[in-house]
Amino acid sequence: MISLTEAIRDRGRQAGFHLVGITAAHPAPHAEKLRIWIEQGMHGTMRWMEDPDGRRADPRRWLPWARSLVVVGLGHYTGHELARAPERGAICRYACGRDYHREVRARLENLRAAVEAVAPGCRTQAFVDTSPVLEKGLGQAAGLGWPGKHTNLVRLGAGSWYFLGGLVTDLDLEHDRPARDHCGTCRRCLDVCPTRAIVAPYVLDARLCISYLTIENRGPIPRELRLAIGNRIFGCDDCQEVCPWNRFARRTDVEAFEPGAGSRNPYLLDLIGMTRGDWNRRFDSTPVHRARYEGFLRNVAVALGNWAAPEAVPALAARLDDPAALVRGHAAWALGRIGTRAATASLAARHTVESDSCVRDEIETAVAAPAPEPEPDLADRNASARAPRAAGLAQPATAERQT
Repeated sequence: MISLTEAIRDRGRQAGFHLVGITAAHPAPHAEKLRIWIEQGMHGTMRWMEDPDGRRADPRRWLPWARSLVVVGLGHYTGHELARAPERGAICRYACGRDYHREVRARLENLRAAVEAVAPGCRTQAFVDTSPVLEKGLGQAAGLGWPGKHTNLVRLGAGSWYFLGGLVTDLDLEHDRPARDHCGTCRRCLDVCPTRAIVAPYVLDARLCISYLTIENRGPIPRELRLAIGNRIFGCDDCQEVCPWNRFARRTDVEAFEPGAGSRNPYLLDLIGMTRGDWNRRFDSTPVHRARYEGFLRNVAVALGNWAAPEAVPALAARLDDPAALVRGHAAWALGRIGTRAATASLAARHTVESDSCVRDEIETAVAAPAPEPEPDLADRNASARAPRAAGLAQPATAERQT
């Protein structure tokens, strides 16, 4: 007869999760690192990451009855090619399918019901990354993998393309052995980061991270970081693309994570003209909705500025009349990057009626900037960042010393 712990593991696999591990409801690993990271302001405007009452640091402060945590992982790697052409927008892998919160939560509810069936009267609470938990630290404690130098959870021989979640329970279960770090001396993720956001091994400054800048950030993207964003319009996967362990990633069997037609390397000029209704219809029920309409248009404008193609001028000039100053300002920057007579004329015309000081500053800076050098190498730069997967990587055991 199998134990209760093994029965719950089996139920986790039956619920469709690819990884299932169990750990004690003790103070989470890396809680002290979280405190220091927040004190240094590296979380940017993500106030929900702050932990004044210690609930993230210790699950028992969130749920005092907690005894064990069943931590699960759901693979989302689809293997599709990411946009390399500068006129195409790159959307990070996890955001190309349906919103993962719905898929993970639905499976967790099935697991929750199964656990309560094999252990009647027990208490359970599902969690995903919107709950007050350090899910990557818990994943390591439950033996699923370790937070790599890029801070994403990496599984030995499987890679990092996983969504995490789990159940808190009052059951006393057998606990898994914590996973060991196998990054060794590798620093590919640090070296490939376009904005150098991985400021030290295992330390990510979100304020520099393209994922933060294009998703969570609600304000302007700092000018000094816009060129590095390239054609990325939602998130960035470069640090994971070059990770040697991801050569072992298996294609997901979750159909909901397959990229939808609207998210597969879309043409930038099709995006910049979208109305709010168009955008909602195209990206509703996907993670892209997290960026909000104005934020997404901001991202597309930056990508168009990095493409710097004259054919983008009419669409960008039309956005100079957008109701949102955030969109107008980034459209102005993009027009300055293109620098044609038509682009300059549209900026001058807008300057005469623009009332927002920040947008006026963007226009004045764009007009004063020298004509930009053409950047035909954007596709090459994107390709080189992702080349290790395509070219085939050395075995991590030989390419990097493992600990």
